[in-house]
Amino acid sequence: MKKQKYAILLKTAFIKTLPVMAGYLVLGMGFGILLQDKGYGPLWAFGMSVTMFAGSMQYVAVDLLASGASLISAAIMTLMVNARHLFYGISMIDRYKGAGRKKPYLMFALTDETYSLICSEKVPEGANPHLFYFMISLLDQCYWVIGSTLGAVLGSLITFSTAGVDFAMTALFVSIFTEQWLSTRQHTPALIGVLATLACLILFGADRFLIPAMLVILTALCTLRPHIERNAAAETEEQQDGR
Repeated sequence: MKKQKYAILLKTAFIKTLPVMAGYLVLGMGFGILLQDKGYGPLWAFGMSVTMFAGSMQYVAVDLLASGASLISAAIMTLMVNARHLFYGISMIDRYKGAGRKKPYLMFALTDETYSLICSEKVPEGANPHLFYFMISLLDQCYWVIGSTLGAVLGSLITFSTAGVDFAMTALFVSIFTEQWLSTRQHTPALIGVLATLACLILFGADRFLIPAMLVILTALCTLRPHIERNAAAETEEQQDGR
């Protein structure tokens, strides 16, 4: 009976993660192909996707590996590229409370898409929420691992130009940005991100704008957090009143 409940919960999690699977298989393959093109084979793709699972940072890591960047540079770049996860983690404190041994993995596997699913999907009635979140997180990582490893294998077997493949991650973030913009009237965080990035791009140039932009965004969001939270709460109340 218990195994049957697990099977039903896993099936539900699988259905919920199908959109992520479609994106991760393609994006993962893009990463694997680029990694293979730089001379790192399928084992590297598999190992990085299992131990890093950082999406955009894995794309950045391809160039870091190829250029022989120092550990300090790689660590700083990783921190800044994934700085948004500071906010993800803070917002998940209550949701992951009491997760026990599952908590470390839930924290590790919290990507943009997994965060979106966990925040938006309702836990099936009578199910353990932490187990449901764990299944969603694990399935999403499996999709990425399969895609990246398959991409590296294909890259070693098929010779073709990889120009433009790295744009796949950019396209994903544009899609996420567009969806979030259309799904809410609270545009302050998005505007902060766009304006800060453009300003730093102009001031520091294309090669040095990323870290200053992330610092400006982080500072602005922390400063304006009370205002953003009030607006978000008001929007939620309006939506509930309209139902």
